Amino acid sequence: MEHIVIIGNGISGVTLARHIRKQSDSKITIISSETEFFFSRTALMYVFMGHMKFEHTQPYENDFWKKNNINLIHKRVTEVLAKEKSLLLGDNSSISFDKLVIATGSTPNKFGWPGQDLQGVTGLYDKQDLEALEKWAPTTKRAVIVGGGLIGIELAEMLRSRNIPVTFLVREKSFWSGVLPFGESQMINRHILEHHIDLRLETNLVEILSDENGHVKAIITDKNETIECELVGLTAGVSPNVSFLKNSGIELGRGVKVNRFLETNIKGIYAIGDCAEQHEGIDLRRPIEAVWYTGRMMGEALAQTLTGKPTQYNPGHWFNSAKFLDIEYQTYGWVWAQAQENENHFYWEHKDGKKAIRISFHQESRVFLGINTFGIRMRHEFFDKVLTDKKTVDYVMHHLAEANFDPEFFTNHDKEIQQQFTNEFIGLKTE
Repeated sequence: MEHIVIIGNGISGVTLARHIRKQSDSKITIISSETEFFFSRTALMYVFMGHMKFEHTQPYENDFWKKNNINLIHKRVTEVLAKEKSLLLGDNSSISFDKLVIATGSTPNKFGWPGQDLQGVTGLYDKQDLEALEKWAPTTKRAVIVGGGLIGIELAEMLRSRNIPVTFLVREKSFWSGVLPFGESQMINRHILEHHIDLRLETNLVEILSDENGHVKAIITDKNETIECELVGLTAGVSPNVSFLKNSGIELGRGVKVNRFLETNIKGIYAIGDCAEQHEGIDLRRPIEAVWYTGRMMGEALAQTLTGKPTQYNPGHWFNSAKFLDIEYQTYGWVWAQAQENENHFYWEHKDGKKAIRISFHQESRVFLGINTFGIRMRHEFFDKVLTDKKTVDYVMHHLAEANFDPEFFTNHDKEIQQQFTNEFIGLKTE
């Protein structure tokens, strides 16, 4: 019987195992050093905030795996011996495979800061990070967060929920300005400050200082300022968790290089999820996407291939969603921080400063390219179809109410939005 071994029990690896089992009786083994059972990583913040218990983040009963004949090994893989088709584990045992899938996810970035490995320094990625936060939070008088992305703002919200003062170091001139256009980034800056978070833009970490017990006592910024703190959150992005593969013969870039079938340079060895790096471009997508839904889709696609139905990974149109404290964010298609050549941006912001829409479209053809919404929940199906059908911006503007989960909002603001669009882009055509 063919033995498929999956390293990593996150959304990618578990989706793969489940979908293989639906179609095949192959022997399946999942190996993970993080936790014995799969849990929803995106829910960690809600455990810390008291909205749920950790066991509520586990979507499957503990006996699900045994019932479905999926073997679980709670150990660390230290080396992949590709030619021998064998894995070495942390306890010096080994396990053989016929096919191997690497689904080891990401690890928080560290940039060699002095003191980055002190007690009181953590990321926000795995269950061990949650346990560290729970351990240190009760004695924390101030926390410093380093890195202004989605993980950083989640950690800030978590700590503020326990009334811990937070200083937030962001190297850019405005929050997440590499992704968000100026208007939206400024909106989030204001919102962060409204939540009594000490936002320090254009500020970098230089050093983390230790007390006599090896615990954080302060940090020093590039402004030569010392900020006393007991907790430092390192949230300056993530990188593929692939260091254990350096001597395996598997081709690496930043991640594990794969083709459209998610196979590496070695036949029978695959990679999916955050650790996979596409070396064949897909639309305008980045080669590595540390996004929950793309990890799930990779697992589904590879399951087809491993059960005899070769299937290319095809993620479709780009979309993502997140939450900046109280402001929900959705994006569909491509809206760059700065309009590209032959591209127009339309931006409308509600007078309350917490709702906004930005639409990108082609200058000449007026084909709709993408939308960002803040504080306004949109229907995925609408924009997926609009992008597939290459509808014009005029069509989208005329049908915005249909795209929105709250039609009453657009009943109240439709004329204002339409009028502003007409004023800026004369010649509005409706379909």
